[in-house]
Amino acid sequence: MASEKYNLTIKEAVQYFNIGEKNLRKLVANNPTADYILMVGNKILIKRKIFELFIDETGSI
Repeated sequence: MASEKYNLTIKEAVQYFNIGEKNLRKLVANNPTADYILMVGNKILIKRKIFELFIDETGSI
């Protein structure tokens, strides 16, 4: 059984959540301290479970 990744790169998150890359990058840029963002150096990672909750609570992105 393949386990799901805890953190996703921007490109992986785009595919997983079916969101445009520009929209996701804009969302990250406008909310740099959001709980669903993990910065590893200059690399942006999206915390999958927390971002899922964010999407569930948000009406639009």
